[in-house]
Amino acid sequence: MMAVWIITAAIIALTFSVYLVLVLYPAFGGRRTSDERAEMLKSSNYRESKFVNPIPTNLSMSFSDNVSVMKEMLGGSSKKPTLPIEVLKWKPQGEGTRQPRVTWFGHSALLLELDGKIILLDPMLGKVPSPFPAVGGKRYSSKLPVRIEDLPPIDAIILSHDHYDHLDYGSIMRLKSKVRQFFVPLGVAKHLIRWGVDPAAIEVCDWWEERTWEGLKLACTPARHFSGRALNDRNATLWCSWVIESAEARIFFSGDSGYGPHFAEIGKKYGPFDMTLMECGQYDPRWASIHMMPEETVQANRDVQGKVMIPIHWGAFTLSVHDWRDPVERASAAAQQRGVKIATPRIGESVIIGAAEYPKAAWWREEQA
Repeated sequence: MMAVWIITAAIIALTFSVYLVLVLYPAFGGRRTSDERAEMLKSSNYRESKFVNPIPTNLSMSFSDNVSVMKEMLGGSSKKPTLPIEVLKWKPQGEGTRQPRVTWFGHSALLLELDGKIILLDPMLGKVPSPFPAVGGKRYSSKLPVRIEDLPPIDAIILSHDHYDHLDYGSIMRLKSKVRQFFVPLGVAKHLIRWGVDPAAIEVCDWWEERTWEGLKLACTPARHFSGRALNDRNATLWCSWVIESAEARIFFSGDSGYGPHFAEIGKKYGPFDMTLMECGQYDPRWASIHMMPEETVQANRDVQGKVMIPIHWGAFTLSVHDWRDPVERASAAAQQRGVKIATPRIGESVIIGAAEYPKAAWWREEQA
């Protein structure tokens, strides 16, 4: 009988400890308020206390699939570079010489310079996409194109969803004092508010909502994905893609997404785009409904009517079982076959939007695998 009481007490203590971690550990983010829930209830994508994809999207794998993925990950079928990727230093443009340009920081983190403004997209600039920095696969490169401390004031941060490889607690804590405005999908504001961001500096959007801000037009557009940062909050916040438009250029940022009809809808409503920043990496046939295969990425670019595509969501972390170079190799091959113009900048290399020529060197082949 004593053993039963000891086991029961241990289970209760463990459960309570987990609860305390989920509630008190800031990296997990904030908790939804009643006002926020009222806004969510207005959304056509919100049903039975969760956000949903418009078309059937399988978010679970069979037990055998989970076992096989674990074996492949532990067995090293997905290898990362043995040497750090050399990154170039980002430098601000001088007055009078500004051109619309984008700089890839690896994975889906990008710095966009548009209409004289500096905008960060999904600025996961940390070393590990995890709530616990000591746990998880580290970033391939030993350094970033520029230190956060050396960045100039940031006009806006635009977020696609709240997964750790896109919304990083440590990065936001170091960036927030530099940022004037945040644009986020429904539900994500609570994380930023918990981390000390002024609610007045956060603009929250549902799919197809538009905002005009200091000469820019922003549209929160659909994606086929999911969300969540803890054990009990799957799909509690919305995920999205973004249209960013100025007098200089029109940009599409895909966020994370499986392939679907929403790309053609976005292209019909907002295309063509001078440049698309398209998810291409961390895919697998077992979860193709939430992460496109590279060939689908190229087709999605055609659907949205993109003139030039930069493949993103690769080159920084191992979150799937494919080789780290496969996304760009497959996307480049598919783009060539389908007549799609693709740009492949190095991490930290700035790309002028609307330039006559774009980076197309296969630099990843120079790195050791």
